[in-house]
Amino acid sequence: MFQDLESYMLPCFSKTFLNIECLGCGLQRSFLLLINGHFFDAFKMYPAIFTLILLISFAIFNFFKKIKNANKIIGRLAYINLSIIIINYLIKISI
Repeated sequence: MFQDLESYMLPCFSKTFLNIECLGCGLQRSFLLLINGHFFDAFKMYPAIFTLILLISFAIFNFFKKIKNANKIIGRLAYINLSIIIINYLIKISI
């Protein structure tokens, strides 16, 4: 059902024009794999996909129902997510 969405994906401009992967390379494909039920493949494609979904879900939930210490939780989730993204990027460019 969702396989046709691949034709609508945005190209990575830094990879297209500079031949350098960016920090977000693989996010769209990983999300597509995730909604198709390929959880392990989605993680291999972009390891921060699950923490990113958790972060966005928590932020949206907090928007509608205020949670005590939400800013600390969001900050820590963002820090964890950014760490995973940077580590993944460094591994990608070193291979």
